[in-house]
Amino acid sequence: MQKSFKILMAALAAAALGACASPNMPAGTATLGASPTVGGGTFTSPGGLSIAVDARDIGGRTGICGVWAESINQSVMTRNSGPKILASGGVTLGGEGVARGLSFLRKVEPAESYAGMEANCVVSERPWRAGDEARELRIHIPRQVVYNGLDGDFGVSGGILIWFRPGGPGAHPSDPKPWYHLNGTGVSGSLAKDE
Repeated sequence: MQKSFKILMAALAAAALGACASPNMPAGTATLGASPTVGGGTFTSPGGLSIAVDARDIGGRTGICGVWAESINQSVMTRNSGPKILASGGVTLGGEGVARGLSFLRKVEPAESYAGMEANCVVSERPWRAGDEARELRIHIPRQVVYNGLDGDFGVSGGILIWFRPGGPGAHPSDPKPWYHLNGTGVSGSLAKDE
């Protein structure tokens, strides 16, 4: 039942994004506030993406400003996949689509917090309304294949298939994963404190 509800909510979010038919227009840059909305996800191989966005009144219309980051240490097969993943994403405000495609986001280094960072902005056709600052702002990115190295059909062959899995921020500057390359040496190892 809960899985059906999640599928229904994802379909509604996609419909809301689709309703944002007019393209977003570039609107310069701005500084992210103290508590931007964050999202992103991870790959089924090492690494992930982080996204941080704010909604704001830009000339009486709804503006979205944001940044994105990718893991520094990640699989070579997922490098440079960020722009394609961002292009498939969007943002809703109170359930209404306000940004379709996140290619406008400014790329930054992974950080513990994205508050106060200089961000790129776009403006939608949606008027800014009283109470918008309190409405839920959500980042939506679909699950997707980013690398297909299979040598046949799904489940019947060998090779590598790498997915992007949406979720919370996935590009952490101090992420103690076993594939972390120690001090940039290219040597994988654990960063556990007891070693």
